[in-house]
Amino acid sequence: MEISPVPERDIQRALDLVLRVFLAFEAPDYCEQGVETFRSFLQSSEELKKLHFYGAYEAGSLAGVLATRGEDGSHIALFFVDAVWQGRGVGRALFTAAREQCRGERMTVHSSPYAKAIYEHLGFTAVSGEQLSDGIRYYPMQYSKAETKGAYFHAD
Repeated sequence: MEISPVPERDIQRALDLVLRVFLAFEAPDYCEQGVETFRSFLQSSEELKKLHFYGAYEAGSLAGVLATRGEDGSHIALFFVDAVWQGRGVGRALFTAAREQCRGERMTVHSSPYAKAIYEHLGFTAVSGEQLSDGIRYYPMQYSKAETKGAYFHAD
């Protein structure tokens, strides 16, 4: 498996994967407004320009996508693994790559209820309870590089 920045020519392929996985696993927990808010975000060229995309590639196939925002790459804006690749270390490998590129001491994410346990497994902690904004349900979470330094952590 290769983790690398997603080239411009593959951004639409990455966004298609994100939407497909969102609709299958997360959209059932959202109201119609939340699904539309998410779709609008994926169609906003202004918002997408702010993101740095990482892709997990296996034999030319895109298995997962993680996108960060912020000058230091400290906020995870998108994190989706294709269904056939879930549970096989793709997410951990993507997160490890993003964490290594992050120049800040902390990383943040607004985790969906579906992904909260996944982020906790990666070392994130919730900083408050569930929030709701424009139909999107999420938990503000953070990861501290300093708190996990020296801890057992490996990419599967």
